[in-house]
Amino acid sequence: MEIKKEVLDTILNSDINFKRLYSAHSKLKIKIKNLNKTKFPTTAETAQKKQHQKHKLILKDKMEVILSQS
Repeated sequence: MEIKKEVLDTILNSDINFKRLYSAHSKLKIKIKNLNKTKFPTTAETAQKKQHQKHKLILKDKMEVILSQS
């Protein structure tokens, strides 16, 4: 889902819950990116990456609900 920068800025400044979700989503995105750089990930790293991806999707769904209500 693409949202305009102005809309994102407005929601980030007005909804603390959305800001918290967005921050957590961004942190997970970075963690996943870093795990993707590993050429030969361990089983634990692969599991951690999958867990991060699932959590990131859950956060995205929650943010979309907030956006649809505004």
